Order: sequence, then structure tokens, then C-alpha cells
Amino acid sequence: MQNEQSPHARQNEPLTETPAQQAAPTAYAPARQNEPLTETPARQAAPTANAPASHTALPAGTPAQQAAPLATEPAKHHGLRRHRDQHRVTTARNMTEGPIIPQMVAFALPLLLGNVFQLLYNTVDTLVVGNFVSTQALAAVGSTTMITNIIIFFFNGLSIGATVVIGHNYGAHDEKSLHIAVETTMTLTFTLSVFLSIIAVLFVPQMLRFMSTPEDVIPEATTYLRIYFAGVSGLLIYNMGSGILRAVGDSTRPLYFLILTSLLNIALDLFFVLALHLGIAGVAYATILSQAVSATLVVLLLTRTRDIYRLTWHDLHIHRPTLRRILGIGLPTAIQATLTSFSNVFVQSYVNVFGSACMAGWSCYNKLDQFVFLPMASVANAATTFVSQNTGAGREDRAHKGTQSALMLALSITFLAATGLFILAGPATGIFTKDQDVIRFGTLFIRMNVYFLLANSVNHVMAGALRGRGNSRAPMVCMLTGFVVIRQIYLFLATRLIANTPVVVGLGYPVGWCTVCLLELIYYYLHYGRKQKTAIPA
Repeated sequence: MQNEQSPHARQNEPLTETPAQQAAPTAYAPARQNEPLTETPARQAAPTANAPASHTALPAGTPAQQAAPLATEPAKHHGLRRHRDQHRVTTARNMTEGPIIPQMVAFALPLLLGNVFQLLYNTVDTLVVGNFVSTQALAAVGSTTMITNIIIFFFNGLSIGATVVIGHNYGAHDEKSLHIAVETTMTLTFTLSVFLSIIAVLFVPQMLRFMSTPEDVIPEATTYLRIYFAGVSGLLIYNMGSGILRAVGDSTRPLYFLILTSLLNIALDLFFVLALHLGIAGVAYATILSQAVSATLVVLLLTRTRDIYRLTWHDLHIHRPTLRRILGIGLPTAIQATLTSFSNVFVQSYVNVFGSACMAGWSCYNKLDQFVFLPMASVANAATTFVSQNTGAGREDRAHKGTQSALMLALSITFLAATGLFILAGPATGIFTKDQDVIRFGTLFIRMNVYFLLANSVNHVMAGALRGRGNSRAPMVCMLTGFVVIRQIYLFLATRLIANTPVVVGLGYPVGWCTVCLLELIYYYLHYGRKQKTAIPA
């Protein structure tokens, strides 16, 4: 959707400010990046009075912003008017003021704990099938992760677009546009989740054959994937809803939901497998039922809250200018994540030729690797929200400092987590299985790759900061170059010219991480780092 208002139309445009923001003098030179998150003509032209300060959860703005009239809402947005003037106790977090690192930690910690519990969905499946079903079932669950990630990461990319747009509206004090963005986001989510679920179920056999899945693994993998995709809408709706909450700084309540549903998933896994003897189908049923509960909880929260991001059923619709802005930021991220996941399907196909023991070891490595990855991902999400709110408020200098702080946090935490996993690689792999061949392969992959995750932590924080500025094309190009092009070239050449061994194949991940790390650091320095240096007086 590229036209004169598309975020892709002009690469070097700033995030457009409101008329009041344009009139208010600022002490900084805004860094220019993507096409602005523009406002509708009605917003720019139609004045109305602000709600009383005590009745709004939006952060205080500049004097010019406080005095500027807001746009008259269209008649259809009576849901917004109904709850707009009610007294509300907000759970949103204003990240445009106060100490940076404590705010980062306070926001990222619930995200980290939530991500850990979300990871438990699939990890518990792996534990149960590895210990109570079979090695083939363990290989099936592990190998199908690459397939399920294609849909999940695509949707997560779109949710980043929604998070940035909503966060920018929140930082810019634009309550009306925030409400419209919530409506558009959830309408898009409900529609796409059903469509993608149906398509995925239909193409399960073709996807498994494409991955060169061994014959002894295909039956179990087919069963698991068809059940999982039939109920994946719950996960997609939850992820998008929690993205809305993150945009306004609320990372705590999604954590509560994940703790509850993760415990439910563990209980259902054990019940379906040990009591009902449903095998791999049981863990799939447990996962989708738990995800359905989490989706229900987040939708109930959004519809019943009295806060500014309330979801109103009769206001649900697609607002095309807002959709263009969401897709302009989210679609490049979604495409990059989807193609990266698709590329990892090729990596999995290289691993599959070494047999089910190596596949299972690779699966264990990927599960344990995620516990090192999650802290950096949480800090990266915090950076996205922090930067989007501060650029929306016109505080580019603070956004740059937040990026630096996020890098320090991510690198420190990743190093500590990587060291712990390196030391405990053998015992940690042994949690999933007692098969010594599987443990040997899992330990090999972990110790070979885990410290390269330091480069990956830089990748994700820099990408999060760039997306928070509305620039999603740069990280997309960098990641596609490293994670897809360079990684696949390496695997193709190395397995033919050096050796086709598990070690050579396993190094395909670090090759991509290091490439992207270098590209993103160079890009950020050239487009933002130097501008910040020149803006600081001698």
C-alpha cells in the first residue's frame, strides 16, 4: 500500500508533529528517518476542547501542546466519547520523563518474565513428549517450531507496527488517533488470524515434505501441526492485544495472564498425555486451549478497561490511513521475520539429514537458546516503546540515550545468561531426554553458539530502536541480508566445499548474527549517532 502518504514514500522524512508541536520551539534538531505518522485532515482542521487534565491518562505535554485544540471526533466514535470523560486510574507508563535505566528495567522485567512463561508453552510440550512419548515425537515438536514461527513472527511483525503507531500517538497526546489505532489493530487481528489458521492447516503436509522431514517423524509432526494451527488464533490475538498494552507502557498485566495460562498448559499437558494417553496430540490440545484462555483474558481487559486504550466493539473497523501507517512500519518487520523463519526452515533441512538424534539435539538447543535470547528481546521491546513515545513527544535526544542504555542492558544480561548456559549445557539438555546421543548433540550446539548471542543482542536492540523511530525498512534490509542471504550462501558453500557436518551447519546461525550486527551498527551510526554528536555543544 504505497502512495503519497505511505511510510515508504520518502525515506528521509521525520515523524510529523501535530500543529501545536510544530509551533512550539524545541532545543534539538530532529533526526530524519521514515515517512511521518501523519494525522487525518479532520484531526488537523477541526478544533475542540481538551478533556480535563485530571480525567486523562496521557502524559503532560509542552505548554503549546496543552493549549492546542484537539480534533472533533467523528460521530461514529461515540464509544470514545462515552468513556473519555470518565475518571480513570491508568496503568499506562509515561516514558518521556524520569531516569532512563530504571524505566527500562521496570518495563522490560515484566516482559522478560512474560516471555519466559510464553516460552514454557512449547518447552513443556518438548519436555513431556521427550520424557513420556518418544524420540520421534521430540524431533517432531522441535522441527515444527520453524514452521509455526513463520506465522507467529509474521503476526508479531504487524504487532510491532501497531505498537509504534499507538506509542507515538500516546507520546504525542493524540487520544483520538490512539483509539482509532486500537480499533484498526484488533479488526485486522481478528480477520487475519482466522484466514492464516485455515491456510496453515491445509498446507501442513507440503511444509513437512519441503523440510525433508524423516519418514519416521512425519506422522507425529503432521498431527501436532494440524491441531496447533487450528487453534493458533488464540496466540495471535493475545500477542496483538499485549502489543497494545506495551505501547502505552503496561507490561505487567500481560505477565499475569501468561503465568496463569502457562500453569494451565503444564497441567493440561500432563493430564492429556499421562491420564488420557493422547501422545503428541495431547500436548497440542493443551497448548491451544491455554492460548485461547490468554486471548480471552486480554480481550476482556481491553473491552472492560476505563483507560484511554479501551476497545469498543461497535467502533471496530479498518481506518485506512491508520492501517497504512501500521503496515508501513509493521509489514517490513513482518516480511523480514517471515523470510527469516522461512530461511531457518532450510537450516532445519540441513540438520534433518543427520537423523532423528541430531534433530532432537538441535531441538533442545533451540529451546535452551531461547532462555538466553528472551532477555535481549525484552530489552529490545522496551527500546521500541521508549523510543516511539519519546520521538512522538519530540525528545529525540532522550530516545538516543535510551538506545544506548538498552544496548548496555542487553549485552550485560546476555553475557551472564550465556555463561550460565555454557556451563550447564549438558545437564540442561538432559532435562529433555535421557538419550545420550541427543544430549551430546544438544551440548555441542549450545557451547558452539551461545556466546555469539552477544552479537544477536545488538541486532535486536538496534532494530527495536529503529522501529521505534518509524524506520522499519533499515532493520528489514539488514536482517534479510544477514539472516537469509549470507546465512544461506554460507550453508550452501560450506557444506559442499568444507564439510557437511553438524558443526559446520550449526555455525550458520552465528554467521548471520555477526553480519547483521555489523550492518546495523554502521547504519545507526551514520544516520543517528553522528547527528547526536554534532547536536551536543562543545
